[in-house]
Amino acid sequence: MLIILKVLAIVLGTAIIVFTLQSAIRMLVLPRSDNVWLTRTLFRWVNRIIRLEMRLTGAITYERRDRHMALFAPITLMLLPVVWLFLISVGYTPIYWALGYGGLFESYLFSGSSLLTLGFAPVIDWPTMLLSFSEATIGLILIAMIIAYLPTMYSAFSEREKYVTMLEVRAGNPPNAVTLLQRYYRNRGLDELNELWEDWETYFVSLEESHTSLAPLIFFRSPNPNRSWVTASGAILDALALQDAVIDMDREFKGVVCLRAGYLALRNIADFFNYPYNPSPAPTAPISISRQEFDEAYDELRDAGIPVVADREQAWNDFRGWRVNYDDVLLMLARMTMAPYAPWTSDRSRWQINRWSNSNKKQWK
Repeated sequence: MLIILKVLAIVLGTAIIVFTLQSAIRMLVLPRSDNVWLTRTLFRWVNRIIRLEMRLTGAITYERRDRHMALFAPITLMLLPVVWLFLISVGYTPIYWALGYGGLFESYLFSGSSLLTLGFAPVIDWPTMLLSFSEATIGLILIAMIIAYLPTMYSAFSEREKYVTMLEVRAGNPPNAVTLLQRYYRNRGLDELNELWEDWETYFVSLEESHTSLAPLIFFRSPNPNRSWVTASGAILDALALQDAVIDMDREFKGVVCLRAGYLALRNIADFFNYPYNPSPAPTAPISISRQEFDEAYDELRDAGIPVVADREQAWNDFRGWRVNYDDVLLMLARMTMAPYAPWTSDRSRWQINRWSNSNKKQWK
């Protein structure tokens, strides 16, 4: 009976070690998006604790909630290596016990000493010495991986924020698609938009790659609390959709490609969270932008002297046909990241919850 227990202890310990190493490798080393259960669970619980803290402390204004949420991703990333190291030490404990090192307390003491290379617990034989060396090696590797992971993440964060900050000059704060088009028309001309779209196509491609392979970046907030990568992305996509649907000019290939790159990037980020959306929505599917809001944007562009198409109804249909490709995932990301106020994005992120509860939900299945 004792032999069976020792075999089961070795199997259990090995399973915990393999599970932990697999989670770390899939998050830190694997060069593709991979939703890791352990990481996802830790992020979810830390998020719940922070949101509970906000409720208990009465953080009802955006400024106070932003200060709390700014700590969310950094705190979780600091806890992650602690969780990994703890699980490794727990995994080795039953193996040491099965090899006869002592009771569970002594075995865990030796496991912690080996993992953290403290060296205060003595080695009793060759098997425990070899296991001790392997555990110390794993601990060093995990620490080295997280040290290498953080600079990569902050490099991608810095690159993202460069685009977000530059957009404020062009589209205001909060970013507004109509403002962006008006400023370009007054100062540089609409033809110069192609250069902007080319840059933002690169941004969206990089965004998709970095925010799926380095998923915690999604929750890293901008240094300026009134900026957000979500609202910036929404403003650019809306500007592209308005240009193609409303402005009376030839369709620009760079604009269409940038728009497609943008909504595909947001969709792939949503896929990382297993968020349900319609990948092939009908052009007439419902969107969060009302016809009245679109008409106001149409009038603002026209009143600024920008040439607009004469058929307002067709312009609305064309705009809706573009917006439907990213409307759902954009609002989800705005709500999930608690994005600051921005028109046509975070100002209606809660509206999405209501839509899924009404009869329109059937159209999105």
